[in-house]
Amino acid sequence: MPVETPPASRGRGLRGALRSVGPAIIIAAVVLGPGSILSNSKVGWLYGHAMAWVVVLAGALLVGLTAASARLGTLMDGTICDELARRAGRPVAIAAGLSLFLVAASFQFGNNLGVLYAIEPFLEGTAGAASAAVSASILVGLNAVLVLALVRFRKLYRPVERFVKWLVGVMLVAFAFNLVRARPSLVAMLDGLVPRLPLADGPGASGGAMVVLALVATTCSVGAAFYQSYLVRQKGWTTAELGRGLLDSLLGIGTLVVMSLMILATAATVLHGNPDVESLSTAADVARQLRPLFGDFATVLFCLGIFAAALSSFLVNAMIGGTVLSDGFGLGGSMDDRWPKAFTILALLTGMLVALLARTVEGFDTGGLIIFAQAVTVLMNPLLAGALVWLAFAFRLPAWMRGATVIGLLVMLALAVRTVFAIAERLGA
Repeated sequence: MPVETPPASRGRGLRGALRSVGPAIIIAAVVLGPGSILSNSKVGWLYGHAMAWVVVLAGALLVGLTAASARLGTLMDGTICDELARRAGRPVAIAAGLSLFLVAASFQFGNNLGVLYAIEPFLEGTAGAASAAVSASILVGLNAVLVLALVRFRKLYRPVERFVKWLVGVMLVAFAFNLVRARPSLVAMLDGLVPRLPLADGPGASGGAMVVLALVATTCSVGAAFYQSYLVRQKGWTTAELGRGLLDSLLGIGTLVVMSLMILATAATVLHGNPDVESLSTAADVARQLRPLFGDFATVLFCLGIFAAALSSFLVNAMIGGTVLSDGFGLGGSMDDRWPKAFTILALLTGMLVALLARTVEGFDTGGLIIFAQAVTVLMNPLLAGALVWLAFAFRLPAWMRGATVIGLLVMLALAVRTVFAIAERLGA
């Protein structure tokens, strides 16, 4: 098992436990990308604070899934795909790897676009050709730096964890500042934690049940939870540190929930009921709508949060797809191995090329790309959730962890069914 930090060097007690936290922070960072920021903002715009309870429940489910995955990572002799190949055959492991790679590649162009959304407000007034050239240069340069880092670093986990923690810190500061500036009602925020299905009559509104499913899909990523088992192995956890998996999951996913609630509450306070807001298609639209009230500085800070979210999700998302695809084929399940790096680069380049096409082809629906990525995720998640359920029972994880994986599978099946019907309705329209 590849390790980054020998367990003995971490210290003991609360301080040592806190120092060991990190894998779930990485999971939180990859989940809170541009699509999540847009989804939480739209829900706050349309429904006010009334859907905050969904974020909390979805986060609680993700805590259970990541804790179960972390436990599996410390108990298994190999990786999840190794175990699937041994118990069910290599084709099953390959199917899991391909599923997660497809999900990651689909989201990767959304992350590329998210970087551009974050800088769009600063390019306003720039000529079309010049703006397109700047956007293309930024995407190519960013991807080139990440590819160089993948090739340059022999041990990736520690620099990735540190980099992500810094970006999460930037997001926390940015979104907290805007929330304080918005001055939300504490009573309204607390009332939003009471479960109910409200109706909205604004533009883009839909049934409450639909919004619940969409918000759960945005907040609770089975693919990210699946990868948690790989991260704890890279971190160097063993069976002696089983208890740290829950603390890691609580702190990491708790951070995700807090940031999501900040974004939702800010939109609920500033945008809900605002007749001037007719649509929110991108994260940049959210920043523009905040500018009249917050001013340029707060808008810049919010865009910095969007940029940090896109950047944190950028590399890790590609690494998830590349590592698990390689592992599915039996070519190595460590982010430091050659084939995982090669497939990670493939995911990076795929996302960059699609994003460049989206920016250069006139009339291309960039908002639809992120929606497509979310649809692919929902359709592929049942396979990954099913694998977690199977292994959770095979390794006799604690009852609450097994229960979390079963609930996760049921939720993913419900999301997949609803997505199929939604796609059929669009095709028939």
